[in-house]
This record gives sequence, C-alpha cells and structure tokens, in this order.
Amino acid sequence: MRDIIRVCYNNTMQDIEKKINAVLKIIADAKEPIGSAEISQKLKDYGYDLTERAVRYHLKIMNDRGLVKGFWKEGRMITSKGIEELKNSLVSDKVGLVSSRIETMSYLMDFDLEKRAGSVILNISFFHKSEFKKALKIMREVFEKKLGMGKLVFVAQPGEEIGGVIVPKGKVGFGTLCTINLNGILLKHSIPVESKFGGVLQIEEGKPTRFTDLISYAGSTLDPHEIFLRSKMTSVREATSGSGKILAGLREIPAISRQAAETVLVEAEEAGLGNTLYIGRPNQPVLGMLVGVDRVGVVIPGGLNPVAAAEEWGIETDSRALTALVDFAQLISFNKLV
Repeated sequence: MRDIIRVCYNNTMQDIEKKINAVLKIIADAKEPIGSAEISQKLKDYGYDLTERAVRYHLKIMNDRGLVKGFWKEGRMITSKGIEELKNSLVSDKVGLVSSRIETMSYLMDFDLEKRAGSVILNISFFHKSEFKKALKIMREVFEKKLGMGKLVFVAQPGEEIGGVIVPKGKVGFGTLCTINLNGILLKHSIPVESKFGGVLQIEEGKPTRFTDLISYAGSTLDPHEIFLRSKMTSVREATSGSGKILAGLREIPAISRQAAETVLVEAEEAGLGNTLYIGRPNQPVLGMLVGVDRVGVVIPGGLNPVAAAEEWGIETDSRALTALVDFAQLISFNKLV
C-alpha cells in the first residue's frame, strides 16, 4: 500500500512540475505582465485545460519559490530564478515538445483554401529598427527564388503585436509563413502528414540534391530550424545564385494520397502559402533519406530562409519558429516593402 501511495504521490508531483514549466514558458514568452485568464487560455496549446483558479494555485507555488513576481492587477512576470529553472527543467519533459507543438498548431490553424480566409501560422523574427531596410534588400532575392514560404509577410512596429507577441522597443517584428501551414491544410483535406526532420538542404545549380544535416522533430527540444539558424549552418544567399545550403523540412504522407496531396499543395502555393521543393515516389528515398513503407516523402523549404540570408550578411536577429496564429487577411506581399 505504501508503494502505491508513493507512486501516486510521485506522479502527482511530476504532473504539477510539468504544469509549472508550461506556465513559466508562457510567462517568459509574454514579455510583459500576464494574468491568470490569459495563461489559462494559452495552456490549451500545451494540452492543459486549467481554470483560472487552478492557474492561480500554480502561480502561488511559483511565487513562493521566487520563480515569478506579481505586478498587482497587471499579472506576473518571470524572474531570473524562473528563467534558470526553465532552462534546467527536465529534458525528458521537453523531448517531443516540438512534435506536440506542430500537431497543436496544425489543428488550430483554420485557413480555408477555397475561401482563402482564416488563421495561419507565422515564424516571428525581430530586427533592430535601424537595420530592417537593409535586411529587406537582402531577403528580397530569397523570396524571388521561392526559397522561403510564399511572399506574404507580417510587419509590426515597436509596441505592436504579432499574434499576441509584443514587439520590443527599438525592434521591428517580421512574420514569415511557417511550413506547418501546409501540414494543417493537408490535414483539413483528410491527408495525414508527419513532420519527420528539419534540416539543412544542399542546393546545386538551383536544384535540391541532399540533406547535409538533420534533426528529428520527435526527439528535439527546440525547433531544428532555430538550431541551424543560430549555428550559422546555412548559405542561403549563395543558394539564390545557384548553389548553397538552405533550411528545409521532410514530411511523409501516405502513398495512396500522393495525387490528392499534389493538387492541394499546388492550390496552397497559388494562395500564397508557399511551395514544395520535391515530392518523392512511393517507398522511394527522398534526397538520400529513406521513407516508410507505403509512404511518400515531401521536401518543403524553411520559412526562416529569408531571415537566415540576413543573418549571413551580419544582421542580428532573434527568431522563433512556429510561434503565432494571425488572420490571413493581415498579411501583406513582401514586394510592397521593397
């Protein structure tokens, strides 16, 4: 009986710690004081359905530990101790977080391909305001060569929001379409899709040849493209001239749905949501990567490739993939910015 009680207690405490980590992540991402009502809503993205009262209970625990601090009615902000706690939280709790996030966001985005209306998923990058015009000139060729995801973007000034994320003082927020939009669209057309890897793709004479580096979404605690971007492993600017390395992702779909998927992906590109670089054949390797039985591999360029090109030029950015949901109608053509 004692062993049973001990197991139940350990499981309960582990569940509380997971919820606390999720709340800490939400508070850290908010950039400004956030209240229990908004935290309760955002926790649904992490698979937790907690009432405001339950959230306040967890906030009290965190406050007693010195992980957060209150700002009267404005809400809570994370402390330096909380940031350290978030960094040191159990890796086992984080593994697979990217895959879960992909599934959640694919479900939440509700873009209607026929009506060309609804919400879409954005990556968010912050540029220093003084360098943004220069960055636009560098990114232009990446969009023109179709090495990013479409040509639709979102721009926000300091203090404005992108999908609930506040743009810091002195920065410009730049939203690019995330590749996961194509996951969501395929799913809404009853085509199952699995995100296998995020990687660095070699381009030769304008054509994709092979992946040089790969990270599994299922085994990663961070978005692979964020990792490769920070590690400066791309040469997107060179790829626009014919040969270089870009960010790209490998998806798998059932072989039986290949024709239907091709039709949907063409329509998605026409709607401005991005293109595919390569669609394989049933049971055949894709650019050197094996696929599952009765599966087809699909290679998609990374939405952060334009930002990677700016980084290669020496322009400092702070980027987060798979971050925000915004209304499609709020997007503008990149061509209007340059």
